[in-house]
Amino acid sequence: MNTWSWAGWVSLAALFFWAVGAYNRVMRLRNAIVAAYAQLDEALNQRAALCAKLLSLLRPLLSNEQATFDALETAQAEAHAAAQTVRARPFAADPLANLAVAAAVHAAALTRLMSLIEHHGELREHPEVYTLADELKMVERHRAFARQVFNQAVGAYNQAVQQFPTRVLSSFFGFAEARSL
Repeated sequence: MNTWSWAGWVSLAALFFWAVGAYNRVMRLRNAIVAAYAQLDEALNQRAALCAKLLSLLRPLLSNEQATFDALETAQAEAHAAAQTVRARPFAADPLANLAVAAAVHAAALTRLMSLIEHHGELREHPEVYTLADELKMVERHRAFARQVFNQAVGAYNQAVQQFPTRVLSSFFGFAEARSL
């Protein structure tokens, strides 16, 4: 074999090993998105459970606020449905956009509920309401942190997918940019 033949084989081997390394890096970052979403999903499920408990406790106490409770239940159902869709592919843009909208509606309804709890003095006789509200605030902080971790994972993945020459490999294997929340 002559020198050019060796150089060709070495170049081809280097290109192959770079492609395998780049593919593995993008897959590792994509799997980090899945893991980060799992943490966010857990926080969303905890929030849903606490909201259900709080609503069941508040319905008999504040019977004149049924519209607020119904709005929160509807928003919770929409957020839950959107989260289930995202579970299968947490790096797909359309389901994440739906989840972002549902989460915003849910946050507004939850804010309204927390405001009701703060402004109704008769609830002081029911300390379990405040206990659940405090737990809900703690879960909300955890959810916000999990969302931040998810968005950071999405940012790292998107950066890898956008960089040249990995961008060429990404388009070949169908790695599209992910959407943050």
